[in-house]
Amino acid sequence: MLFLGTTSPPAIAADSISIQLAHHSPRETQTAQTLKQVLSKYDLSKYIFTREVAIEERAMNHAFPVLTLNARFADSPDELLSSFVHEQLHWYLRDHDSQQKAAIAELRQMYPNAPVGLPEGADTAYSTYAHLVDCYLEIQADREIIGAKRTDDVIKNKPWYTWIYKTILRDEDKIRGVVQEHALEIK
Repeated sequence: MLFLGTTSPPAIAADSISIQLAHHSPRETQTAQTLKQVLSKYDLSKYIFTREVAIEERAMNHAFPVLTLNARFADSPDELLSSFVHEQLHWYLRDHDSQQKAAIAELRQMYPNAPVGLPEGADTAYSTYAHLVDCYLEIQADREIIGAKRTDDVIKNKPWYTWIYKTILRDEDKIRGVVQEHALEIK
């Protein structure tokens, strides 16, 4: 197990992220090192909702029960950062379940024919609508952390949730309104 401390402001400097490698492969080790660099370079404290992270080379990224990242972005700190924040945001939204459900109900009305299944949507209709919120928050966080240009580069290269990301970018003001109405913005 590799323990990584973040270089955040002194008030949270003692906080740490625990990173476990599933197979200890070279690619997983490299991904952990890239994540360590990301955590030490940026203050991600407002986007940390779980401190347990697993790196598993052949896994799909997922948030629960342990935030798990695959090794796809070992060579791309910006894409790894975005994936890490995306999965952290699922933890945030889980803690705001009633607000998220209300936002999803509204998004179902706005987009009654949202796709289900990769690459355009998520595994279920509910998850596709939930990802409109999660991915919107991810884009906002990425812009705050790495800037608009680098965020655009990251988002345009994502091979999954293609409809979700395109819809957010096209209808950003409308989706922002839903997120704000249901008090889901990260402060």
